[in-house]
Amino acid sequence: MQEPQARIAALLRDADDILITTHANPDGDAIGSLGAMGHVLTTLGKRFCLCNVSGVPSHLSWVPLPGQVYTSFEELPFQPRLAIVLDCGDEKRPGEALRAPLASLPSVNIDHHQGNPLFGTVDNWVEPQRAATGEMVAEIALALGQPLAGALGECLYLALVSDTGSFSFGNTSARVLSLAAEIVGNGLDVAALTERHDNQWSFARMQLWGRLMQEMRLAFDGTVAISVIPDALIESCGARRADLEGWASQMRKVRGVRVSVMVRGNGPEGSKVSLRSTGPDDVRAVAARFGGGGHRNAAGVEMPLPPEEASRQVVAALGEQLGLDGDGASLYV
Repeated sequence: MQEPQARIAALLRDADDILITTHANPDGDAIGSLGAMGHVLTTLGKRFCLCNVSGVPSHLSWVPLPGQVYTSFEELPFQPRLAIVLDCGDEKRPGEALRAPLASLPSVNIDHHQGNPLFGTVDNWVEPQRAATGEMVAEIALALGQPLAGALGECLYLALVSDTGSFSFGNTSARVLSLAAEIVGNGLDVAALTERHDNQWSFARMQLWGRLMQEMRLAFDGTVAISVIPDALIESCGARRADLEGWASQMRKVRGVRVSVMVRGNGPEGSKVSLRSTGPDDVRAVAARFGGGGHRNAAGVEMPLPPEEASRQVVAALGEQLGLDGDGASLYV
């Protein structure tokens, strides 16, 4: 049987007029994979366009993308004949505005999330054991004989760093490190990329995180960290929702915390919940109770509830799912 990267490489050789998209509110793996796939297609001489309904976050504006990122289907400069959907756990993740247009296009689904329903109509390559979608795009590039160097290497390294916590999470495999080493061996300036990636915070973001540290709460005898973040708090610091990137993982740095829960507003009456853990603590199972998904140690869900109520329900489900000791209702600092 043909390896999936070789199968998709062959498909890309024959395709043209390609739309590449990824999930709304993109992180480093999403933007890195988006850019990397674009560079792969550039080398193949294909016509393509990049699309993300949320655009590129300001903290990732430095990423060497191979073209403009369009934020709506109507903006695209041509009618695509194929869609490559990256890092999306289901067909809703690219955003509501793209759902109908994508449903009308032949599609290739490349993803590493558990529970992916294999929504691609042309091909599906889904491997939850992969650390990042960028890892999978790297395999496609190699199957096409393209070196992991230059702008392609930068995009791929960003993707790998982002979804492995700078090679510190449990998903950091020998293959991930091998790919990273190959990129560095091909000339990547790791220090320069790290400077652009890690040391570009706005003062507003730093102030916001200071407030979040002050207002973070603990439950279940200090094993769960909880941060409920109203939009008013973000606005009072002059920050944006994108400035919350990384906060859910940051809470786990507190000694004794096994699971972190970040809840922010999402529309007039809704909430977006992000869950982080390590080792055997399966937060994806908790997110799935409410219709969400993700990975064992990093998951999320959107809920039609105000943030405080969403937090209460999710924390209670965490206690039940993980068998945590103590009281999830009595929060303390």
